[in-house]
This record gives sequence, structure tokens and C-alpha cells, in this order.
Amino acid sequence: MKIHTTTFNEILTLIHNSKQKAFHSVNGILIELYWNIGHHLSEKTVKEKWGKSVVEELANFIQHKEPNIRGFTARNLWRMKQFYETYKENKKLSTLLTELSWSNNLLILSSTKSEKEREFYLQLCIQEKYSHRELQRQISSGVYERTELANIKLSPVVKDFPKNTQNIFRDSYSLEFLGLPMTHSENDLQKALVGKLKDFILEIGRDFCFMGQEYRLQVGNSDFEIDLLFYHRALQCMVVFELKIDNFKPAYLGQLEFYLEVLDKEVKKEYENPSIGVLLCRKKDDEVVKYALNRSLSPTVIAEYETKLIPKDVLQKKLNELYEAYEDEIKIMDDAK
Repeated sequence: MKIHTTTFNEILTLIHNSKQKAFHSVNGILIELYWNIGHHLSEKTVKEKWGKSVVEELANFIQHKEPNIRGFTARNLWRMKQFYETYKENKKLSTLLTELSWSNNLLILSSTKSEKEREFYLQLCIQEKYSHRELQRQISSGVYERTELANIKLSPVVKDFPKNTQNIFRDSYSLEFLGLPMTHSENDLQKALVGKLKDFILEIGRDFCFMGQEYRLQVGNSDFEIDLLFYHRALQCMVVFELKIDNFKPAYLGQLEFYLEVLDKEVKKEYENPSIGVLLCRKKDDEVVKYALNRSLSPTVIAEYETKLIPKDVLQKKLNELYEAYEDEIKIMDDAK
């Protein structure tokens, strides 16, 4: 039996790959069907004034003619119409729809308010291959708002990184899955993150690969330890996560920049990009962060973490305020020219 194990595993892999391809093919056909039904209903409601009663008749007709076919209730038929009407004018987004399951498409459709937000979740769901539960968690935790906030606040050094850093980092990280009490130590936080590494990877993104906890660096006769070290596949660089359980202090940057310098000189491969640091603090003052990063030459992200989910409306309000402030800055700069 052992002699044939390798071959048996290869055949099993072929079976799994074929099943995945078959599922993807069937899913694409189903989404296309729902799109076409939605298109048909959309036209009928405009040209022939179809309303709820006619759609109810249609649902009953389908049920009567094909009793074994499920999913074509009046409610779902209206969803198909909404699905089509939401994306019909956007060819870029409509081409992505068959990559997602119907349940994930519906979740994005019902939970987003703008085309930009829908595009974000469509792209992210395809990239991360979220299950329905995982996508639900990301939307309820406001990952779109938290990522957009980070994109706006990224330091020039991070924005000018050799690889595109948009949509990779968060302005705040939601660590509600750790179940930590309000009062905890850095050691508690570090151990909890490593213990729930799968959930933490879901939060930060699956392109992050864990390299080590308390990763040791030796400089001269001294030893130093990085709290958490990851490698990011798309950015092709190491990413340091340093943990602080209090408010951000500019002095914390010096320690992080030191770690990045040592990594780049002693650990980084020739073909890799410079290391990035993420300073994860309990809270941060954006104005203090802005001044602290102005003179920093290291690619660094300052973020805060929450032990409970932040309501989406709170994050949306914060994002809108930042958009307004950003637009005011641009206007002032334009007026000064």
C-alpha cells in the first residue's frame, strides 16, 4: 500500500480539482441564468408594467410545472431583477459575478451602498475565496471602511512602495474573535493572536504567511525579538507586526524602524522588497501619527486594534469625514497655485 501512496494521492488530487472545476462551471451557469431572468423581468416591468402580482403568478407557474426545482420564489425572482439592474451598466463588475456563489452575490448586493464598495467586496471575495460566513464577518466588521481609511492615510513611503499597497492594510484591525478582556497585557495579545492565527489571517488577508512569533534578531552582542513576523506574497516582502496595548507614541517608531533595518540587512533576500512595519496600538491620534511619519523613511503603517466589532455606521461616518477633510486639503492646494 505504501508503495502506491504517492500515485494514489495524485489521483485523489485530480478528483478534487475536477470537482472544483465542475462546481465553478455549474455556478457560472446558474449566475448567468439568474442574470438573464433578471434582465427579462426588468424589461417586462418597464414595457408591460409587470408588478408583484404577475411575478407571484410566474413563481407559482414555475412551481407547478417544475415542482422539483427550488429557488424561484417571487422573492428570489425580484432579487434576480435587482441583481441585473444593479450591475447592468457596469461591464467591469458584471464580469466578476460568475466567480462568486449566488449567496455571496446576494450578501454583497444587500449589504453595500455604493458601486465602489460593491467592487471592493467582489474583488476581495474572489481573491480571498471567502465562504459565506467569512464574507459576512468581513462585511459586518466594516473591512471596506477600515481599508479605505488606511488607503487614504498611508504614508508617502508606503504609497511609493515597489508593489501596489492599496487595499492591503487596515486603519484598524478588528480582533473580536480573540475574546480578550478590556484590560490585557501585550503577552496576552500576542499569545491570543498566535492561538487564533487562522482567524487573524482572515482579518489581515490570506497573502500573509506566518514566519514566527518573537522572531529573534541578533545585532552585535544583543538579541532582539519581533512580536510577529509575516511574509506577504503579493508585496514580496516581510511584514513586522509590533504590538502595543496603549496609545501610539512617536517613540515606538524608533524600535520598529530598527527592526526593519536589521531585517533588510540580515534576513531579506536580494529579490525581495524592503520590509514593512505595522505598529498595532490600542488607540492612535491621527494628527500625532501624521507628524511622526512625516520624517520617517521606513515603510510603516500605524493602526489600532479593537477587541469588539465597531458598528459599520460609525466607520462610515469616520470615512465620510476623512473624505471631506481630504477634499478641503486639495481645494486649498488648488487655490494656492
